[in-house]
Amino acid sequence: MTDGFSFTRDGAVARLTFTRPEKMNAINHEMWSAIPDVADRVEADPELKVLVLTGAGPHFSAGADIGEFRTLRATAEGAAAYDKAVDAAVAALTGMRKPSVAMIQGNCIGGGCQLSVACDFRFAADDARFGITPARLGIVYQYPSTRALVSLVGPAHAKYLLLSGELLAAPRAREIGLVHDVFPAAELAAATSRFVETLCSRSQASIRGMNRMIEKIVAGQEEADQEVEDIRLAVLHGADYAEGVDAFLTRRAPQFTD
Repeated sequence: MTDGFSFTRDGAVARLTFTRPEKMNAINHEMWSAIPDVADRVEADPELKVLVLTGAGPHFSAGADIGEFRTLRATAEGAAAYDKAVDAAVAALTGMRKPSVAMIQGNCIGGGCQLSVACDFRFAADDARFGITPARLGIVYQYPSTRALVSLVGPAHAKYLLLSGELLAAPRAREIGLVHDVFPAAELAAATSRFVETLCSRSQASIRGMNRMIEKIVAGQEEADQEVEDIRLAVLHGADYAEGVDAFLTRRAPQFTD
């Protein structure tokens, strides 16, 4: 595994932890470049159902490692190459059909917030702070990440975050829809685990299919295409559909297999 990451697994749950607490878990170019491989690894493993992202120590991530900018982003060409690695990391998380959950404590800023938005779910400690800071660095946020942010919080709140570069406390982040819920720091891990267990108990065929459909909707697709129809038809012929209906009618908990 790339330096700066720890990849672990516990049953059906994979966990990617940023492990640079001395740098507030700043994400360097090597880490950005490794994220697509992590996403592919989770997607390809039939025993894994959920990916959890978090940070070691008191912070989730302070964002991209700005110390690299004077070298790797010293020219327009270098900046473009660096941005390709960031875009690939974001696209890998966004494109996962298996759900991803960001468990956020402390600072979640810049690229760290960018990765959390790329996840399907965000749960935060009450001490967390959120910010997206391109206007403090004289750069323009990538288009796919800007679209995802606007879809998540709306254009007015997206403008506030991007144009001001100001930080938001966790309660305010929840108010605008940037995070799903906020918990006391001591309860964050347990609360996130409960939700992850819920995801693991549901039909994975349904989860993967609906995640793909939502991705298409967010990207601007307005009508069902053949892929959508194929997804819906496949689950109707799958074992989970029969199990779900039978469990509902017999008033028992379903035991999904897909």
